This record gives sequence, structure tokens and C-alpha cells, in this order.
Amino acid sequence: MAIVEVTVVPLGTEDTSLSEYVADCQQVLAAEEEIEYQLTPMGTIIEGDLDEVLAVVRKLHEVPFQSGAKRVSTSVKIDDRRDRKGSMKQKVSSVENKLK
Repeated sequence: MAIVEVTVVPLGTEDTSLSEYVADCQQVLAAEEEIEYQLTPMGTIIEGDLDEVLAVVRKLHEVPFQSGAKRVSTSVKIDDRRDRKGSMKQKVSSVENKLK
């Protein structure tokens, strides 16, 4: 299972606010049944099969274009561990356990 952080930034828009674009991306994510996701202040974390997650990232990249953006910059970070199963929750719990 892959854990992917994605940040989609529209460029060439009339407004500096991104919240409407983020909301549109979250609606795309909500329609996906095979993935888990978590919105953060600086991007979104997506968890699932790598091929499925990358397909969703492609959909997210298109969202700002559909709303009139002239250019879109999408950053992706992938954590694809194959020696054992991991998850967003497990990664956070691992750190929290070490803090105790």
C-alpha cells in the first residue's frame, strides 16, 4: 500500500485564495471508494494501491484546469513500502509510541 502526499496549485488565476480549488479536489477524493485520504493545511495524504492513487492524482491535477486555471503545478511525494503493510495511522502511531 502506498502513502502519497499531493499538493495541487493552480497558477494564472485572478485570486490568490486556493480554498475553492481544494474543496473541488476533496469532492473528487470523496467519490473514490478504494482510497483513504486526509486533508492537511499544506496538501492531502492519500493511501491505497499505487496505481489507483496515481490515477486519482491525475484527476486532482485536472481539477484547477476545469475551473479556469491556465497553469497547474502538482507536487507528489510517494512512500511505497513493500516489506510490510503500513498506513497513515500506523506511521503516526509509531512516532507517538516513541514519544511516550
